[in-house]
Amino acid sequence: MNVLLMLAIAAAAFLLASRFYGAYLARTLGEDASSKTPAQAMNDGRDYVPTKRYVVFAHHFSAIAGAGPIVGPTVAILYGFLPAWLWVVFGGIFIGAVHDFVALFVSMREGGKSMAEVARKSLGNWGFNLIVLFTLIMLVLINAAFLNMTAQSLTSMWPLEKLGLGAGTHLLQIVEINGVPNGQIGGIASTSVIIITLCAPFLGWLLYRRGIRQLYAYLLATCICVSSILLGIWLPISLDPRLWMVILSIYVLFASGTPVWFILQPRDFINVQILYAGIGLLFLSLVIAGGSGATVAMPTFNLEEGTRELGWIWPMMFITIACGAVSGFHSVVASGTTVKQMSSEGDARKIGFNAMLLESLLAVCVLLAISIGLNYADYKSIVWPAAGSGANANPILAFSLGAGHLFNKTLGIPVELATVFGILMVEGFVITTLDAAVRLNRYLFEELWGILFTNPPALIKSYWFNSGLSVVLMVAFAVTNGFKVLWPIFGAGNQLLAALSLLAVSSWLMVRGRKAWFTLAPAAFMMATTIGSLLILLNTYLRDGKYVLVATAIVLLCLSGGVIALVFAKIVRPALMGRPALGAAPTLESGE
Repeated sequence: MNVLLMLAIAAAAFLLASRFYGAYLARTLGEDASSKTPAQAMNDGRDYVPTKRYVVFAHHFSAIAGAGPIVGPTVAILYGFLPAWLWVVFGGIFIGAVHDFVALFVSMREGGKSMAEVARKSLGNWGFNLIVLFTLIMLVLINAAFLNMTAQSLTSMWPLEKLGLGAGTHLLQIVEINGVPNGQIGGIASTSVIIITLCAPFLGWLLYRRGIRQLYAYLLATCICVSSILLGIWLPISLDPRLWMVILSIYVLFASGTPVWFILQPRDFINVQILYAGIGLLFLSLVIAGGSGATVAMPTFNLEEGTRELGWIWPMMFITIACGAVSGFHSVVASGTTVKQMSSEGDARKIGFNAMLLESLLAVCVLLAISIGLNYADYKSIVWPAAGSGANANPILAFSLGAGHLFNKTLGIPVELATVFGILMVEGFVITTLDAAVRLNRYLFEELWGILFTNPPALIKSYWFNSGLSVVLMVAFAVTNGFKVLWPIFGAGNQLLAALSLLAVSSWLMVRGRKAWFTLAPAAFMMATTIGSLLILLNTYLRDGKYVLVATAIVLLCLSGGVIALVFAKIVRPALMGRPALGAAPTLESGE
């Protein structure tokens, strides 16, 4: 398969979907650019802050992208290139982009409420309670998986010989392991992440307190990115993975409570320059490589080996590639932070639908970069190290090496610098995801106490208690479970949350007499897929004695079963009997 052909087909599909399917959904939903947004109606200068579209897009894209569209495809390409490519393209268009756009739109019409609050409108208090509990568990899993992966990748090393470098290189710090010189790739990225984080408040002050022009903001963000990389080359930071876990945990504990304009938005805005540049370089490099006749070197189908390592292709591949095709976390971001920053309802499709398509395009580029930039033996040794080898799975390193060799072959960028840039494409966004997810975890814990107590004690309503509880649970799961164990349960929980969110918005639409086939069909497919994967994982965890994860899988299955029962009782059964749905009466909305 020619690389350029596979890239062109995917890009054309995404462009057509944005132009026609996204526009159809907007018309069906009744998108109204003149409608007042929650950010405008409830501007409080902290969480609800009307913001320019390009800044909101940067925040939303960097928060939803994280490491998902890179790690998932990198792991799942073990099944073969073509199955992964098909799921990313068609799943991204017909499930992921629909899920993100409709969740953002419905949340906006409900005054910036979470998916749990949306579920309360049509499924009652039990629907609200079940989705709050489910989302809390999923966020703990995503935080643990990303914390573990971040600490591992920030300490990444790779033999100089395999990088094509001599021992005299001065760009990477050299560490000898068993007499073999290794380049410390993660050290430069570590310094860059720290510098960007420290500079974020200054850019936030300029953007939101001084109102600098868009061009100047982009130039300053680019200068910060470049300077952070140069400083990283000069002064790479090397820390133990466990120490990185401690530092990151302390950071998110404090950062998740600051106003969004102070760290979250400006850090996303700076980081997204690296990701935009990375996507552009990936796309250009793949076009050049494809034009030169490069073909996909990874196996087209590799079902036997994929099944041995991960399980049956259905449902396991569909939950391994999470964020690149569909992710329930996106609905949490959309209804948790993005909706509180939007200045126009007309931006909902441009941000919700198109950001997901851009993420899927990134996932396609990742699949292609690995397929031509990394040989299969090296891929296996990094992502699927042999038992007893002492090596930990490091999919971020695998992607970085693939991208580095691709950039070197097509654009002439030194392979060590290109590889470092590959890690930087991921690292800033993993930390952004941690920041946003702990903030959202805090919101949900506050909602949970309101469910459990008529008058919650002051302690459990406090920011420090809820953020601290989020961080403690994150660390507990990350320390006791490695990446290879956490990623499948995270993927299953994440995709199941997407199915539940699709059910919630479907119920919202049906209560109002709106068309809902475009959310119901994906909801049914994802529900069957994720419940099947949880049953497989439950058997695996029982066999391996992972009893905390056994309990987690059982709870997720019970919660999802409860939501399905509510949808049937309150929406489906009344519809079959010709009676009105039992959900709450619709609120007064624009266009109704």
